[in-house]
Amino acid sequence: MSFVMTPAERESFLAGVHVAVLAVERDGRAPLAVPIWYDYRPGGEVLLWMDRGSVKDRLVRKAGRLTLTVQDESWPYKYVSVEGSVVISDEPPTRAEALGIASRYLPEPDARSYVDGALGENSLLVRVRPEKWLSNDQSKS
Repeated sequence: MSFVMTPAERESFLAGVHVAVLAVERDGRAPLAVPIWYDYRPGGEVLLWMDRGSVKDRLVRKAGRLTLTVQDESWPYKYVSVEGSVVISDEPPTRAEALGIASRYLPEPDARSYVDGALGENSLLVRVRPEKWLSNDQSKS
């Protein structure tokens, strides 16, 4: 029996609200693996908002690709991992893009306050083009 999700199942799961773990290659060390908020719509790109010049930014730019993993931590366990190349904009995310990410994780008034305080010239938007997928859904047993 296969626990692998169908393309529609894995895209729907990734579109759900999960904190992702971003993993990116580092020279001579274990990969950087950190939690991150994201936005995703099935069939599209994964959007990440981070600070320009941060460790994440520098490593993602150097590697040109990354992996994101999201999971359910309760039974039946599920996860989706997506690897892909990145496109980094020279412009900060638009307010709508930033709100699209923040409002997945915060109530609307808090998301607006968060974006108002955090969005600025030091912000950047990273687009991940999903190329390779891994998935597991233990409810398929």
